[in-house]
Amino acid sequence: MREWFEHSKSLFKYFNYILMIQIIPLLVISSLLIYEISPHLFQKQMLYYTVALIVFIISCFIPWRKILWWFVPIFYILNLFLLIAVEFVGKKILGAQRWIEIPGVGLTIQPSEFIKVSVLLMLAYIISKTPPPIEGYSIARFIKLSIIILIPFILIAKEPDLGTALVLLITGYGTLFIVGINWKIWVFLTVALGLSAPLLYSNLHDYQKKRVSDFVGKPSYHVQQALIAIGSGGLKGKDKDDATQTQLKFLPISSSDFIFAYLGERFGFVGMMTVLGLYILLIFHLMYITTRNATDYLIVTFSSGLAFLFFIYMGVNIYMIIGLAPVVGLPLPIFSHGGTSFIIFAVIFGILQNLLAFKKELLYNSDSKITMKSKKKTSRSLKPAKNMGL
Repeated sequence: MREWFEHSKSLFKYFNYILMIQIIPLLVISSLLIYEISPHLFQKQMLYYTVALIVFIISCFIPWRKILWWFVPIFYILNLFLLIAVEFVGKKILGAQRWIEIPGVGLTIQPSEFIKVSVLLMLAYIISKTPPPIEGYSIARFIKLSIIILIPFILIAKEPDLGTALVLLITGYGTLFIVGINWKIWVFLTVALGLSAPLLYSNLHDYQKKRVSDFVGKPSYHVQQALIAIGSGGLKGKDKDDATQTQLKFLPISSSDFIFAYLGERFGFVGMMTVLGLYILLIFHLMYITTRNATDYLIVTFSSGLAFLFFIYMGVNIYMIIGLAPVVGLPLPIFSHGGTSFIIFAVIFGILQNLLAFKKELLYNSDSKITMKSKKKTSRSLKPAKNMGL
């Protein structure tokens, strides 16, 4: 009991409260918009918030620095098995087979969301065990780290869920870029990716090619309605009853993928810039945490990985809505209505808070028991020498 009390005391002492306070305005604005769209969805969202809060608290108290060595490989392999299982027992929704239904309860899980946590954990564990040299990782170490990212990327892209697969890919390699990879490797990858672009496009599914063609040519119906909603909002937006694009159901998926368009219709340019500014401040804070803890690669991997997740989700979702990117099923992070994605972000925030809180705690270090034992042995060996007059 005393150990748990000391554990909690240390957690609250080093807890990054500013990081959590930055999230609150996003949750408040999101909840207001979802309530206006559908009170029923608002009730579900409150349930998601409750579950996410519980998961966040649990993630904060798990001794990650102690259990990484055995938990991370098991968790990563388990997630890979779930992704493989989607191919055989997955449930197909709207033409995509991405979910596994839990027998007896009727609930579904999406393994491609959980893999983000396991990939970050795996990268953090391996990088912390073998930190990069001054010139960055060599090609051999880069390939080993790439395998951790590419295996789930291929499995997710095959579902097909290219949007989530690309988020994982960019987040993984973005994190490696921050950690340190030899610059020659990045030059080679950039050239290779540019030369292989036509081949990659030819292997896309037909509906994915259509999204690209809609992006290059005439905007799709979804984007047209989103642009109308944003344009009609003007500078300061409209009252709820005057937001006809959303209230009359012209704007599709207004509570999820296209909630930023409703934000523009409801609160105008000012509202959109406010939310965008909140995201930018959050991303900069995460990168500041990365630079402040440059020697702790567990923190570096998680804070930079979380920053990339926010940046990619936010950037792709907003660009998609205004017609500057193909339409993909990526929500606005911790803003769009939905449960799985929000809960995953809560888990990552919880792990990061735990790593920050116990960075300098010797008793919470995985090597602390060995250190304490060696100190005790040393002190015992000195006592006889002291009595002998030495």
